Amino acid sequence: MRVMVTGGAGFIGSQLSKQLIARGDQVLAIDNFNDFYDPALKRNNVREIEQLDHHSRFQLAEIDIRDAQALEAAFSSFKPDAVVHLAAYAGVRPSIENPALYGDVNLMGTIRLLEAMNRFGVKRLAFASSSSVYGSNKKVPFSESDAVDHPISPYAATKKAGELITHTYHALHGFSVACLRFFTVYGPSQRPDLAICKFCTMIERGEPIPVFGDGSTMRDYTYIDDILDGVTKALDWTAGEPKYDIFNLGESHTVTLTEMIETIEQEMGQKAVIRRMPMQPGDVEKTYADISHSKDVLGYNPTTPFKEGIRKYIAWRKGIKHD
Repeated sequence: MRVMVTGGAGFIGSQLSKQLIARGDQVLAIDNFNDFYDPALKRNNVREIEQLDHHSRFQLAEIDIRDAQALEAAFSSFKPDAVVHLAAYAGVRPSIENPALYGDVNLMGTIRLLEAMNRFGVKRLAFASSSSVYGSNKKVPFSESDAVDHPISPYAATKKAGELITHTYHALHGFSVACLRFFTVYGPSQRPDLAICKFCTMIERGEPIPVFGDGSTMRDYTYIDDILDGVTKALDWTAGEPKYDIFNLGESHTVTLTEMIETIEQEMGQKAVIRRMPMQPGDVEKTYADISHSKDVLGYNPTTPFKEGIRKYIAWRKGIKHD
């Protein structure tokens, strides 16, 4: 299969590209290497892919998904069978500071991608949504059938809008769409702005780590290998007759902020210096995935407990430091 992966040089995209080429797929990674975080990290992700045994199955195109002409050229030359759409501006807090940018990239960029897909007859799509669409829902665990009409950040609103617009293309043009609600993904090559990576770095340096609230907020942390398993299963699910569905991809286990820090401390063998901060606008108290639907339909079955995932991530960090 020929798969276009937007955001293909990022954390999830680069790891997914490795998995797809390892199983025999041809991959075209689309990325504009913006400076939301250090572009050198994304270029290093690409170099790692290009060093693999099957790197000939991998191509890279430096394209902004808002550039309709560049997208058209990529579709014309690569001729994908399916698209995994990961490219987006991420993060709750930055979206509050710059909502127009998030709307432009995450919604208008998605529409331009969908238009290119429709023009070139590409009807299979796995779309990266987010657990943030659940907002401050009090019912837990979060189920795909829950109402998600009250987002509390522009980022969450753009992801909900993405789910809606992809459904529109399913209804009008026969697209087969899997919308994937990711729950706090972590692991090797994680973005440096995400809490686990940021905390590890600051603990190593002896710097105080910012803890928003009293440490009781909870997240459903999902190890990258489990996410990749879910994405590839969802991509394969899009084959056949046109269909549309939404899937939670999480571990279905909550970890408090305090527990997360303590686990990192144990695996690193260092104590954290805590700097207490007030809760931030847009933050939610808890994320918790009901994954029964994903298990039933996709055969999704996460296998990495949080402590094991942190152990693997810390081992990866130490390996990188010895290179």
